Amino acid sequence: MYIERRSVETEGPDTSCRPDCRRSRCGAVAIWSAGAIAVLLLVAGGIVYRIGAARWGEPPLIPPPVSLAEIPIEADGWMGESREIPSVTEDYMRSNFADDYISRRYVNEEQRAWADAYVVYCSSRPAGILGHQPMVCFPAHGWVHDGTSTSDFLTRSGRRVPCLVHQFRKQASSHQRIVVLSFYVLNGQITLRETDFSGFFGRRPNIAGNPARYVAQVQISSSLEHSARSLAVDLADSILAILPDQHGQVRWPPSQPDSSQADGVAERGR
Repeated sequence: MYIERRSVETEGPDTSCRPDCRRSRCGAVAIWSAGAIAVLLLVAGGIVYRIGAARWGEPPLIPPPVSLAEIPIEADGWMGESREIPSVTEDYMRSNFADDYISRRYVNEEQRAWADAYVVYCSSRPAGILGHQPMVCFPAHGWVHDGTSTSDFLTRSGRRVPCLVHQFRKQASSHQRIVVLSFYVLNGQITLRETDFSGFFGRRPNIAGNPARYVAQVQISSSLEHSARSLAVDLADSILAILPDQHGQVRWPPSQPDSSQADGVAERGR
């Protein structure tokens, strides 16, 4: 009887340790599974990040609802002609998120005047417009900045448009000068402040393709300020009508004001 009791006692510890072994093995399996899931999540997160980064880095073009090419070639005695854009400039436009643009020279034979109209539209990444401002483009082509002031002009329809007036001269020749009238159109609203769109929201890509989210830059330039203002008065209504309003709607073609009223407004604007 003593021997049997001893046998039972010696077998007891062997059977009592088996649940602990199973728990140990199960714990190891659980830790391994959790580690594998964590690795998979990291890999998946990296893939999503790379796809998102690529999408943000090169968003697709989002042209305006009505092409800027529809801006009239003829306007109140002005006759416009598209200016040839060098391939280097085209590459620059793409790299700075220009979704549409025009560059034209207008000539008014009656006034013996000329002026250039440059309009660029950025919607895929609105803050890309910062690369198209006069203080970037003109110095890059050898022009020296002589000063900038705020002003305004009255369009043919009687709308008062605030603008900046930039003065530039060629470094090699003090006689070669140019005056640039410029303003921004932010989601249908005119502004002169780059801080309105240069923050985080403006730098985010327009993934949804919202036509009411964009910034356009308008530049009217000439060697004489009077000529630049004259073209701005006659062309600005068409430019503003072709750009979407804050709801993404386009008022094109614009309503034509009474001719006698328009003449009086134009004279005051000049």
